[in-house]
Amino acid sequence: MSTLPSYPFETDHCLHPPPAAAVARLGGAPVLVRATFGAPAWLITGYDDARFVLSSPLFGRDRNRVGVAVDAVAGVVPMDFSEGTFLSADPPDHTRLRRFVYRTFTPRRVEDLRPVTQKIADRLVDAMLDTGPPADLVRGFGLDLPGEVIGDLLGVPAEDRPRFVVWLEALVGGSGGTVEESIALTLELNAYLSGLAARRVAEPTDDLIGALVRERVEGDRLAADEVDGLLRALLGAGHETTAAQIPNFVFLLLRGGDYARLVAEPALIPRAVEELLRYVPLIAQGSLTRFVLEDVEVGGVLLRRGDQVLVDIGAANRDAAAFPDAESLDVARETNPHIAFGHGLHRCVGAALARMELQVALEALTTRLPALRLAVPPDEIPFAPTRFIRRPDHLPVTW
Repeated sequence: MSTLPSYPFETDHCLHPPPAAAVARLGGAPVLVRATFGAPAWLITGYDDARFVLSSPLFGRDRNRVGVAVDAVAGVVPMDFSEGTFLSADPPDHTRLRRFVYRTFTPRRVEDLRPVTQKIADRLVDAMLDTGPPADLVRGFGLDLPGEVIGDLLGVPAEDRPRFVVWLEALVGGSGGTVEESIALTLELNAYLSGLAARRVAEPTDDLIGALVRERVEGDRLAADEVDGLLRALLGAGHETTAAQIPNFVFLLLRGGDYARLVAEPALIPRAVEELLRYVPLIAQGSLTRFVLEDVEVGGVLLRRGDQVLVDIGAANRDAAAFPDAESLDVARETNPHIAFGHGLHRCVGAALARMELQVALEALTTRLPALRLAVPPDEIPFAPTRFIRRPDHLPVTW
């Protein structure tokens, strides 16, 4: 086992899949790796194999079905934040719990949120213009936009918003502290959400937390710990992707010159969002761990029941067999069946919300700040490539 390659692989830049992932993908078969934490796992890097693993009932998310201890789960961080949520469940529990979340993020409901999201984005840009350049696009816009949207959805009281923002920043790996400190802040957030849910029992509200609590109190279909787990999963679905990808996207657009193209051709923004989702690997290598439920062959390799599997979505989205000129960022790409939001039963329920927020963010910036540019050279932007969620610590911009 000591000869197994260590995972995650080293990378030249955290917004690009590491060269070793491309080498593994060219090999056309799963590779057994030693993850930073837990037991060894099979790494999937090819597009077709990734789609198969993510959608096949032969792979599950519930470690208990194959007797894997929590401290043996392969991963790149010391704590699986999905543990205890519907994200770590399999049908029928996953199906039952997911439907409560999906009601919030249907495409129609998300479109109803677009005008409110646009107002928030415009207000944030107004604040940047009032203060004047330079500005930090991470804390002045990227974190605030999805944070305010999800805070409104959940019904977080105004007086708690400053603390809520700090917790959300920890959730996307940006608290500025150690991994252990980020975990501690995330646990504080979980406890806070549990407290809000408990208060909703005696003080009903019309927000999302209130709606879930009503399902528990009136419908008797959700247990208290299930409500807590759903709220934790909702934060991931409704905040993490957008909060990290806004600065990631803007950085790449400004560095490569495509920002000016979107200013001149705003109709390209929806396509650009899809291409950036494909091109930028949000997760720092390796999606949520899957467990092999029955012996199955993948890419010519026999995986045994109880084996663990990590799917490198960033590498799969750069597979030339699925995407012509896969290593190039093409904001006008027409056909784009990327799997940035996953695939199959566990595809991100917040995909529609993330898409809408990312579109609104780029529309607001390119319309209101057409001369936006990096305030420092690209190689001076501080990134943290070892975090689970990838994004710059700061993104200094001017105009």
